[in-house]
Amino acid sequence: MKRIFPPLLLFSCLVLSAISAAEEGMWLYNAFPKDKVKAKYGFEPTPAWLDHVQLSSVRFNNGGSGSFVSPDGLTFTNHHVGAVCVQQLSAHGHDYIKEGFYAKTRAEEGKCPDLELNVLVGIEDVTAKVNAGLKPEMSTADAGRAQRVAMSQIEKACATSTGLRCDVVTFYSGEVYSLYRYKKYTDVRLVFAPEFDAAFFGGDPDNFTYPRYDLDITFFRVYENDRPARIEHYLRWSKRGVKDNEPIFVSGHPGSTGRLRTVAQLEFLQDVDYPSRLETYQRRIALLQSFSAQSEENARIAKEQVFSYQNSFKAITGYLGGLNDQAVMASKQADESKLEAAFKADPKNNAASSPWEEIAGAVKRQSEAYLPLTYVERMRGFNSELAYFARWIVRATEEKTKPSDQRLREYRESALASLEQELFSTAPLYKSLETVTLADSLAQMRDALGADNPAVQKALNGKTPEEAAKELIENSRLDDVAARKQLYQGGTAAVEASADPMIVLMRAIDPGARALRKQYDDQVDAVERRDGATIARARFAKSGYNQPPDATFTLRLSYGPVKGYEENGKKIAYFTTMGGGFDHAAKHDNKPPYQLPESWLKAKSKLKLSTPLNYVSTADIIGGNSGSPTVNKNGEVVGIIFDGNIQSLAWNFVYDDKLARAVHVDSRGIQEALRTIYGANGLADELTGANSGQAAGKQ
Repeated sequence: MKRIFPPLLLFSCLVLSAISAAEEGMWLYNAFPKDKVKAKYGFEPTPAWLDHVQLSSVRFNNGGSGSFVSPDGLTFTNHHVGAVCVQQLSAHGHDYIKEGFYAKTRAEEGKCPDLELNVLVGIEDVTAKVNAGLKPEMSTADAGRAQRVAMSQIEKACATSTGLRCDVVTFYSGEVYSLYRYKKYTDVRLVFAPEFDAAFFGGDPDNFTYPRYDLDITFFRVYENDRPARIEHYLRWSKRGVKDNEPIFVSGHPGSTGRLRTVAQLEFLQDVDYPSRLETYQRRIALLQSFSAQSEENARIAKEQVFSYQNSFKAITGYLGGLNDQAVMASKQADESKLEAAFKADPKNNAASSPWEEIAGAVKRQSEAYLPLTYVERMRGFNSELAYFARWIVRATEEKTKPSDQRLREYRESALASLEQELFSTAPLYKSLETVTLADSLAQMRDALGADNPAVQKALNGKTPEEAAKELIENSRLDDVAARKQLYQGGTAAVEASADPMIVLMRAIDPGARALRKQYDDQVDAVERRDGATIARARFAKSGYNQPPDATFTLRLSYGPVKGYEENGKKIAYFTTMGGGFDHAAKHDNKPPYQLPESWLKAKSKLKLSTPLNYVSTADIIGGNSGSPTVNKNGEVVGIIFDGNIQSLAWNFVYDDKLARAVHVDSRGIQEALRTIYGANGLADELTGANSGQAAGKQ
């Protein structure tokens, strides 16, 4: 079942301006508009309140958000954020994605093979340090390299002196640089996950829609020294939930937005990147669905990938719809023209080149290099876990021979521990699936770049994509963690001597891939960093930074009221109920993806069906906010973000709250489900503090 959402109907009603009158803002914690919140809601978040919520918030390094919800390391996120670990732990005849999982004791909690959680503990402005080595006579490329060197040096010094994870983050396209310090947890264990049919009830047809009836939650526990971590800052559970028009706050890690991008950058997404990505996602969905249809086991091992690609396809379709709306782009162009005119009218810019024209030139070069950069350097043509392992081993062993500040950014000293955790993951790898996905991506690369492309020739070596993939996957030993460790620890000598076909292939294409990377870094990224910073200075010269920077998968705090809306003359209530979920299933004859799990059907007579399950708010979110805790003025959990409606996808580029909404799981529905459906009273009590100091189950 597919639904079509006409972009013009979705976006033409937007009121576009640099600063929305509504509650726009994925705000930095060190720049939160406390006065604005106080003026509207009579509540001023104090520094202590902000610190507490910040330190209770968690980043899942696989792309989501979460929070601590007990002093014993209990951590709360979405099912679709934690699903990779849930699937990795499925073994011995169990399919925990399908069946669900509950550890009644700590001994039963399952350790995730490669999950890393980060807690932001400090922020420092390092703009002056990053720019200290810049000289007026430097070329743009040299300036970009100097900044990358400085960033790596800052991160290494921080990690060495503190033992923390340290990341220099770019804001406002390069006008501001901040050092983010994170406490890192790598021993993460699964406590509870509902069945997939409860977490993703309604499936792809209901994704990015509302009303919804999903229990999209998962609980983990972080450990230190093989014991549950003792957590000082955690969020307590609300006893009463939310009310209509009540202000709520969302603390999470939005991945990426484009609200401050130039028109040229938006047109690149519109004309080049988004159409290309949609074509790839559609192709891979069809491939995986065909693979899944061949057996129940195939369906199990491909299920998470199918969901991920379907989710991405729908999201990018929504983003592209916004850019295809003439009203949106006309407003962006008008805003840019006004700012550019003011820039040129300023006498101090008389001799300056136009930063918008410079970025447009960089975007043109990016468009010209898009296909080889994407397929070879960014690995679209090598859709295989084994291929990624080989790339990391080949590159890391070479990069580690250089000083940290001279390496590619992802191989700097402060980043290696996270890379090694993923590289040495004990997660199961399925060669049957690897062969199919690699073969298809090799064929797609051949069609995109041409059979005469050097990387294509090296990858296929005179064979068909299917033959090449079969040989590469079957004969590679990189599915063995010990083999990966041996090559990585053996350094460049071991890699050069290796006859593993995947290592041989990655060695062969690496010089060309590195050349593409250097071209992008020097001719695109460095220009966008330099000239983007110039535009940011012009934009905020008089007002100061009264608009948050675009999202960067760093911790942000947004807010807004719990609020329904009216669509096509129909009033949409702000909340749905557990009973509504049963009704929704019945309207679709209880057939997938509207089939509730057996556990729900058995518990129906005991459930309080009027319990709120999902609700909506105007809080500003985007992809990456999945799993973000929703808190009230008391800092108590009243829900968790798991989606936005289709109209909210426009928030990538412009915020409006007439129809767009963030979608939450209600804290009351979670408690009702844990106790009445799943019998997880120990976990429910831990959330409410009824068994403070104890685990979800007994030791």
